[in-house]
Amino acid sequence: MSAIEEKAQTFAQASEMYLKVKEEIQSFIVGQDEVIDHVLWSIFGGGHVLLEGLPGLGKTMLIKTISECLDLSFSRIQFTPDIMPSDITGTMLLQPDAEGKQQFSFHEGPLFANIVLADEINRATPKTQSALLEAMGEKTVTIMGETKQMEKPFFVLATQNPIDMEGTYPLPEAQTDRFMCKVNVSYPTKQELLEIVKRTTGPVTKKLQVVARKEDVIKLQQLAKEILVSDEVIEFAVKIISASHPNTEDASESVRNYVQYGSGPRGVQSLISMAKARAMCLGRYHVSIGDLKQAAFPVLRHRLILNFEGEANGVAPDEIIEEILAAAGEIQ
Repeated sequence: MSAIEEKAQTFAQASEMYLKVKEEIQSFIVGQDEVIDHVLWSIFGGGHVLLEGLPGLGKTMLIKTISECLDLSFSRIQFTPDIMPSDITGTMLLQPDAEGKQQFSFHEGPLFANIVLADEINRATPKTQSALLEAMGEKTVTIMGETKQMEKPFFVLATQNPIDMEGTYPLPEAQTDRFMCKVNVSYPTKQELLEIVKRTTGPVTKKLQVVARKEDVIKLQQLAKEILVSDEVIEFAVKIISASHPNTEDASESVRNYVQYGSGPRGVQSLISMAKARAMCLGRYHVSIGDLKQAAFPVLRHRLILNFEGEANGVAPDEIIEEILAAAGEIQ
């Protein structure tokens, strides 16, 4: 077998594993096909995810299901206004050693897991929210000058409620930018509601199977990095990011009218990484323009900062992203 054939077989196996993982998740989670895709692409692309949706739509259950199917350690942090940074990162405790002397030892917080569910992250104070920044960006935690490395793989999957804003602290742009993508969890259809009732109120509870292991996830992350990206595709990604800024000549009318700030460099990095993961999951070893267009919505959704007029008119970021993609396609 030639090197090219061996590589093609590797990508085919990666796609097969992805489909098995998705199938197992969907055996428990009803609907949300696009949500599952976006979360898995982010995980295999090595990024964090911000999920937004109404209460009771299964955001927490989805994340827990993914952790079980991938055999990853799972930790849930319920964010509240009184939670402190040390409550999530851990702290140094005085404990006696073998000789009876008191020494500081590190007690790990719930942040030390492969998948961390930051539930209702916008209910925590900015001080506690900022404690996540180092872990999300550098995959380390510093306590009393001592740096602790997070175990690989490490993902923060955060949820927030778009309504009931009382007692919440909006995430600052610096932190939202740390998330590879923002996924909107939609309300189920009548048929999906019927299936949810059947699955959750009956006498039999579905037992999830482990489809992939921790080592498989790390291998898929590395394989996604090896996906080929042509100069043409990179240029198109750069055009998309450039067209998101109102002060550039590439900007569409909606961007000029309703956007205050567009996406930064981390946006184009996330766009390429997520497009690579999508290509790998589909069994291809190159990124297409179509991959970029599919990844653009979750990647840019939280990176477009609307101005007052955009907020007042209730402009949806997805509508602007559609115009951005159209404008990028017309730019020569």
